[in-house]
Amino acid sequence: MVGLFAGIGGLELGLGRNGWSTELLCEIDPGAQGVLAAHFPETPLHGDITRLRSLPAGTELVAAGFPCQDLSQAGRTAGITGRRSGLVDEVFRLVRRQRGPRWLLIENVPFMLQLGRGAAMRHITAALEELGYTWAYRVVDGRAFGLPQRRQRVLMLASRTEDPREVLFGDDAGPREYGDADRDPCGFYWTEGVRGLGWAVNAVPTLKGGSGLGIASPPAVRLPAGEIVTPGIVDGERLQGFDAEWTAPALDVPGVRQGHRWKLVGNAVSVRMANWVGERLAAPSEPLTVGEPLRPGSPWPTAAWGRAGVVHRVPLSTWPVHEPYEDLKNFLTEPRLLSPRATAGFLRRTEMGNLRFPPGFLDDVRDHLDRMGGWAA
Repeated sequence: MVGLFAGIGGLELGLGRNGWSTELLCEIDPGAQGVLAAHFPETPLHGDITRLRSLPAGTELVAAGFPCQDLSQAGRTAGITGRRSGLVDEVFRLVRRQRGPRWLLIENVPFMLQLGRGAAMRHITAALEELGYTWAYRVVDGRAFGLPQRRQRVLMLASRTEDPREVLFGDDAGPREYGDADRDPCGFYWTEGVRGLGWAVNAVPTLKGGSGLGIASPPAVRLPAGEIVTPGIVDGERLQGFDAEWTAPALDVPGVRQGHRWKLVGNAVSVRMANWVGERLAAPSEPLTVGEPLRPGSPWPTAAWGRAGVVHRVPLSTWPVHEPYEDLKNFLTEPRLLSPRATAGFLRRTEMGNLRFPPGFLDDVRDHLDRMGGWAA
């Protein structure tokens, strides 16, 4: 396999646990390059995908978690033709030149299904079909794999010789809630308050590479006793399925600061999610359903497949499995109290916004601010 837009190696690490050998990596971020060089020292590493001329001979799988900045709610939402997300066309250029690897795996944010009334999906599926691929995708929630992070991502798999439905549509465990807002930790982003991802029970919201304040930052967690804490970078890495200190080699790169590690973690692909894809590639099975044709102009569903211009809606949940869940209250190893300044800023923004929180949540935030010295602090 090869990894394009490899980030810090989440797809490559998860697939590698199921026998896939990474023969080439491509990533332009200097900090991420430092991480990849440390953990994949024998693998050739390229920087700019626009200057990559071809894929290695014999490549069977191309994995590409292409940039989501132009597609996400937290980003600029410029669309699939944006400067960053438009780089997905470089994947198709390389695939065309290599005359079609057996598998093409694409990962991105679910907002791409809505943006521009589905223009991003029409662009990608049309390109795949022009290359002769049958494609399937499914929105998957990272909590299904046991980690307390509410993280939904589109996993798209395409092939010219295999049936991607046998990989993505063979399991469905159904959604599940783990926790109660009155007695379990609740995660939220202290950098939000006016709009954003809201809160999550017994989980943190989606880790992300940036924030409304223009900085890469961790989420916050309200503990059952009322304290407001933030996880450390090691817990951020673990929430994505990486080993502790996975991103530490980034600090060996000149100009990379500690805060950049949160950006790398937020932009990464969950290792456990990639591992599930690897397991399914190794043991495909009959799809639970093949769905029904999607009417032209309909919104893109959470799961679908298509070929030759015909799209089928597939009624599956975002929870393919139920791996043993790791409760957030037992997960954090190095929490730090949220500062008075950050707490006060969050409260000010909630007064201007319309985000809804569970009863008593904002009272706990105010009490935390009082314990930290109040507005004067």
